[in-house]
Amino acid sequence: MEFKGAYTALITPMQNDGELDWEGWRNLIRFQIEEGIDGLVPLGTTGENPTLGEDEEDKLLDIMFDEIDNTKAPGGKHVQVIIGTGSNDTKHAVAYTRRAKMAGADACLVVTPYYNKPNDSGLLRHFEEVAHVGLPVVVYNIAGRTGRNIPTPLMEKIAEIPGVIGVKEASGDVNQMADVIYKIAMPKRKAGKDFWVLSGDDGLTLPLMALGGDGVISVVSNLTPKRVKALVDACEGGRWDEARAMHYELLPLVKAAFIETNPTPIKKAMSLAGLPGGPARLPLGPISTGSEAVLKKAMADLGFKL
Repeated sequence: MEFKGAYTALITPMQNDGELDWEGWRNLIRFQIEEGIDGLVPLGTTGENPTLGEDEEDKLLDIMFDEIDNTKAPGGKHVQVIIGTGSNDTKHAVAYTRRAKMAGADACLVVTPYYNKPNDSGLLRHFEEVAHVGLPVVVYNIAGRTGRNIPTPLMEKIAEIPGVIGVKEASGDVNQMADVIYKIAMPKRKAGKDFWVLSGDDGLTLPLMALGGDGVISVVSNLTPKRVKALVDACEGGRWDEARAMHYELLPLVKAAFIETNPTPIKKAMSLAGLPGGPARLPLGPISTGSEAVLKKAMADLGFKL
């Protein structure tokens, strides 16, 4: 199975009282599929997984798979699911990965353990234990959230673990992304093995794919799945002038979506557009009036009627 294209790091819609908006979640999944997104990534940072209860997560997954089964995707394609199963406790990460496998996920997204700041030997063992579950593992490298970057020499070792099939690269360092592609993905492909490199930053989708990367796990595609999918398709097809134009068209929205801590801006944007969104749960609060003005301007420039 190929893990390439445009994936949405799904928000978790909520009501004003902080309870989950179950109907909104159904509508969001349906919207994503009908707009042609390649894959869905629930229960990640954008989905506010640190503040979700396990019973809530179970119900979110049940509803998502139900909608996937009952919503027709363009061309009848299979919409992939990569479930976030990371934790800073290896036992919990393994348990979440088992749950994802039983639920029917195509892969799991496993973030570098946060707060603990594990050393190299511990980090390697962490991913080995998760991979033993038997569900394909996409490593999530985001030092800004975890306090621990995975340097390329260590990523090379992790990539040799059976079952580790790719990385969501959100280091923000284009040089590091290029190293991962050149030193890991390219040699593996020459050897007939797969290692997929997906951008974890919307603003770096174009440069990553120009360097040989495979797509993006996107935040702004919650709001604009068709546009993000078109950008990735243009890159995949080598239509660089077209891709560049779409990149710059989306860039103000990308910047606005991260003007404050994700996912508060994108959830506000979804609500402004009449799509499932709602507030974020504490400790995330509402965005400021100034940030909202920037967000509205970016949305209006893309043709949203506010």
